Order: sequence, then C-alpha cells, then structure tokens
Amino acid sequence: MLKEKQWEIYIPKEAEIVEKKSRFIASFATVHSEEEALEFVQQKKKEHYSARHNCFAYIVGSRDEVKRFSDDGEPSQTAGRPMMDVLEGAHLHNVVVVVTRYFGGVLLGTGGLVRAYQGAVSAGVEASTLIEKTSGTQLSITTDYNGYGKIEYLLRERSIMILDTQYDADVTICCVVDDADTNIVEEITNLTAGNAVCKWGDWISYGVVDGKVIYL
Repeated sequence: MLKEKQWEIYIPKEAEIVEKKSRFIASFATVHSEEEALEFVQQKKKEHYSARHNCFAYIVGSRDEVKRFSDDGEPSQTAGRPMMDVLEGAHLHNVVVVVTRYFGGVLLGTGGLVRAYQGAVSAGVEASTLIEKTSGTQLSITTDYNGYGKIEYLLRERSIMILDTQYDADVTICCVVDDADTNIVEEITNLTAGNAVCKWGDWISYGVVDGKVIYL
C-alpha cells in the first residue's frame, strides 16, 4: 500500500524552450513498467531521429523501485541527472520524460546544459495536468434518513471522498477512506447509536480531477 500521497501526470503536455539556438523539447508519458518507459524512449528517438540528443529520465513503481536516466551523449551529469532532479522535486511517479535537443551550433557549457534540460522538463511539468495519487479502502454505509445528514456532515468534515449515494428505503453512501482514517467506522457507530451498517470493500489507488474520482 502507498504510505504517502504522490503525483502522476494525468494529461501530459509537450514543452519546448530555446537556448542559444538549440531547441529542447520535453515529452512525457505515464508508465507502469520499465518496458513501457523504454518503449516511449525509443518512440521519441524514432520521431526525432535527426536530433543530436534524446536524453531521458524515468521513475517507475509504487515505491519508485526503478529510476533510470541517460545523458545520451551529452557531457556526464548535464542532462539525465538534472532531468531526474526535476521529476523528484515535483514528487512525480510512474513517469518518463524525454528531452530532445536539436543543436543550434552554439556550445552551452555544462552549466548551460543543466539549466536547459531542467528548464525544458520544468516547463513540461507546469504545462501538464497532474493528479494527486492516494490510497484508501472503499466503505459502504447504510443508514436511515435521520442518520444520513449526520454521516454526510462527518465525512465532509473529515475530507473523506464520497463516491456515490443511493436513496431507497434507506440511504447507502459509498466512500473511500484513507489508510490512516480507518477509525471512521467507530465514529459513525457512535454518531448513529449503532443504527448504521458499515461494510469495508476493496483497497484502491485513486486521484481526484475536477471533483471526480479517477482510479489509478
């Protein structure tokens, strides 16, 4: 299970910067295996076959088990490592970025290269739509209409995400409870004098975009 909140790229955007006539194009993808990351790298190398360099960095795994980067012919530590620094600084996970450089004929020096590669990745992160990734367990709560208002208020006060509410003879609320918030059942029981029925469901990984739950 996830121990802390993370971020993933939900809608990737390409970004381009120009430094002393050299073009730096940052391309992103969300990936869930090293194979997917390397396939994306190869895809970008084919797409930009005439470019001088296609440097990359990727982080894969729920606990960042795999981290790799490459300078792809640039001086050591001037491209891949700085790109990785931006991904880590943004707390991104399951992500790959390729920065393509079309050489403009002017040498940038090591400091200039570091700034350019970092700048391209940072611009891409800012342009992309990110989703905060967290984890929790689905909880179904069935109550009468007298208890419904109390429970809904408690859930919203605790910032517990409500997935769905069904209104029949009783009210059934489906929500997702963060891993550190599992004492909520005891609170609901006390609040309704034991009249509410709570059932735990599956553990899920999810994020929220525009108020909607996205399963990850």
